[in-house]
Amino acid sequence: MEQVKGTLIALGGGDDEGLIRLIRSEICAITSHIEVIATATKTPEESGNAYKEAFEELGCHNVRFMHIDEHNPADKPEYLERMAKADVVFFTGGDQVRLASFLNDTELMRLMLHRYRTENIIISGTSAGAAIMSDSMIYDGYGHYSLIKGEMKTTRGCSFIKHVYIDTHFAERGRFGRLAHAVAHDPEYVGIGLSEETGIIIKQGDQVEVFGPGVVTVIDASEIRFSNARELGENEPVAVENLKMHLLVNGYRYCLREHLFQPVPQKRDKAMV
Repeated sequence: MEQVKGTLIALGGGDDEGLIRLIRSEICAITSHIEVIATATKTPEESGNAYKEAFEELGCHNVRFMHIDEHNPADKPEYLERMAKADVVFFTGGDQVRLASFLNDTELMRLMLHRYRTENIIISGTSAGAAIMSDSMIYDGYGHYSLIKGEMKTTRGCSFIKHVYIDTHFAERGRFGRLAHAVAHDPEYVGIGLSEETGIIIKQGDQVEVFGPGVVTVIDASEIRFSNARELGENEPVAVENLKMHLLVNGYRYCLREHLFQPVPQKRDKAMV
């Protein structure tokens, strides 16, 4: 797992006011450049401008919307110039397959990836905007049916982080089965399920910390002793032995490289030093 300088902030969907406030507190300066990408939605212009206004209400002065869709290519010179200066990129929710298809293999995406690996940029998103962050993403699978071969589907994500599946609306839409199936099939991946209004901050491409009031589910297949996931025929159910699960809440983190659950070290009160 590569060492990176950027930070990922992903929300599981639902009310995203807490995410916007967190981004505002993380970037500190109200002069920071924020780029909103709403390509995942069917109404990108309306959604993009709504998020722009939400950031501006918190005092951010340099917020802009990149209109990328069928009629507006990602590699406009203006967009490349703006991305080179961005401090924060924010992806809205919607359809993650649509979002990834318009960004992958573009100069804009290559520039984002380079800056994420080498600079202190924040890549953030909610729902679909969170799901696209890894190199592979789940885009279909419902309830217990997703534990049957052919019912859980994955495709290429945007590769800010590798060997992780990030699933959203996790508890609310019964997505445990599809995330468990995904990591049983690809045991080198760690599955991260985000409940609504709850999210993660991933620092250095490794340290996963929780924010928000809910629970983040981590599914770890690194120690499975048996799985039939790769040998199944169509419509046959998954069997797996020794699949591990962790429940993270605010104040705890998961280290992806070491597969380690631990409390977040608390900062000492300066008055007590």
